[in-house]
Amino acid sequence: MNGLPCSPACERNREPILRCIRPLLADRRRVVEIGSGTGQHAAWFAPRLPALTWLTTDLAHNHAAIRAWIEASGAPNLEGPLQLDVCEEPWPPLGAVDAAFSANTAHIMPEAGVVAMFAGLGQRLPAGAPFCLYGPFMEQGRHVSAGNAAFDAELHARGSGMGVRDLGWLLQVAAVAGFDLEGVEPMPANNRVLVWRKN
Repeated sequence: MNGLPCSPACERNREPILRCIRPLLADRRRVVEIGSGTGQHAAWFAPRLPALTWLTTDLAHNHAAIRAWIEASGAPNLEGPLQLDVCEEPWPPLGAVDAAFSANTAHIMPEAGVVAMFAGLGQRLPAGAPFCLYGPFMEQGRHVSAGNAAFDAELHARGSGMGVRDLGWLLQVAAVAGFDLEGVEPMPANNRVLVWRKN
């Protein structure tokens, strides 16, 4: 949409992500998105998943963009944005949520943030709730492509604890928070959707 903050990556990945998450969210009522970013994913997904409510969250500096996309979408099932820093307790009240989604956050947050994200969701999602986590991930300590390796090196050079996370490490973090890995769905550009299920 003209004049709105735009992430080209969101424009490219929204269709394959939607195809992946649609069946996972078919029986859900309210999903919380951790790190809504520009708001593009929320504005694209919500009108195409009209049976559920999509709750946006992010740090305060992203709220103007998210609000702009929510207003432009006109979708009645969009809420937020809530100000949420996963590392800060207590989290704001989310209300009743029975699913979670997050895209391109695990490699931007420091490791402690990833741990806090899983822990916070583990405390708030009911048994059986899906948590869909999109992004680049390492597998068995190795990058799945040269492009991901270069991206990881760039992230580490920026500092602040950023970096592409290994699936093995995420499995440990998720287990402590009460999540089991249900599936690893390949996405374009060597990304994945990791489908976690609250136990």
